[in-house]
Amino acid sequence: MNHVAALNHTADLPGLFALPGGRIEVMIAAGEEVVECMRVLARAELNIVGECLKHQGTFYEYDHYPNGDVYDDHSHAQYYYHAHRGAQGEHGHFHTFIRVKGIPGHISPVAPPEDSDWPQGDEILSHLVAFAMDRQGVPIGLFTTNRWVTGENWFAASDVIELLDRFVIDHAYPSWPVNRWLSAMLVLFRPQIEDLLHQRDARLERWRQAHPDRDAFEDRDLEIMSQCSISIEEQIDALNRLAAEQPDT
Repeated sequence: MNHVAALNHTADLPGLFALPGGRIEVMIAAGEEVVECMRVLARAELNIVGECLKHQGTFYEYDHYPNGDVYDDHSHAQYYYHAHRGAQGEHGHFHTFIRVKGIPGHISPVAPPEDSDWPQGDEILSHLVAFAMDRQGVPIGLFTTNRWVTGENWFAASDVIELLDRFVIDHAYPSWPVNRWLSAMLVLFRPQIEDLLHQRDARLERWRQAHPDRDAFEDRDLEIMSQCSISIEEQIDALNRLAAEQPDT
């Protein structure tokens, strides 16, 4: 499984260059937050991934770190870190979610197939995006997954995009810098995330048309729905160039 195949290079994504000035400023501020969180950890010879694994004992593939996941009971955002054997180029990845109490009433998941075991009631949740990390604790990619991978409910791309702003982890467990970093990463890479979510839905529809006799949501041959490589430095540089090109108001 390769989560970081280069389908879209950061600086080549068309959506990045169609951003309004106000959105660019918000993303630049998020980039400053991302860099600062990594800086304060590096000063103590720490990194983003290591903060999630500290005091957790032996690191086992597929287990969630930290134990019990990270959940904010105000925003109802949730994340965990884990790794898969055979994921080339990465140490592991963060999965990010919004749980049902953080989902507005006008947003509903698609109806599950008959006799499915999708989450119900207070267990309903939406996966947002995953961040692939290298062995130095640096992000190298984004990807989306099929429903069965995370055991989520399925929400249309447009609805998941509406939920992205709601991902905020505003406490210090397991690490204040990591929580601020991950919250800011969803802002810094918002155009890529939106693009990947639309790609995700388009791929699902193509798969359904090609395999009408199979449940696409549970098909083990359909795992990674969309992916792209990322670079914090390149993203911030591109945003700063765009900001410099904005007309004076």
